[in-house]
Amino acid sequence: MTQETAIPKPLPVPDEASRPFFEGARAGRLMLMRCLACGTLRLPSRRHCDRCLSPEVEWVAASGRGRVRTFGIMHQRYHPAFADDIPYNVTVVELEEGPRLPANIIGIPNSELRVGMEVVVDWEHHEDVTIPKFRPA
Repeated sequence: MTQETAIPKPLPVPDEASRPFFEGARAGRLMLMRCLACGTLRLPSRRHCDRCLSPEVEWVAASGRGRVRTFGIMHQRYHPAFADDIPYNVTVVELEEGPRLPANIIGIPNSELRVGMEVVVDWEHHEDVTIPKFRPA
């Protein structure tokens, strides 16, 4: 099966809360939310700070660097759009700034993935959205 005839992969649809994250991605910047009350950094997943519960936030660019915290290799097709990618990795990257981001590691064989490996953000561009991926640093 080729991508031309395959079912398209599901892609994130930015909403009001995540729009700055995806606008940053389109411009090649990995954006995080920073709590204005305590400075805690987070991804755009909650309306309030996990540490102090403040809803006040600003968006800041992250370094784009991190380490592989954990990963799994998918050998089963859970969605038909990913059939041509099997086996593929699902990785949790711990950013230098602290937040953890689920992503894929690209640019190396899955057999070379290691916990603790240093990685840097890369981008997968689609017509309507840009998705962060990571590659070895």
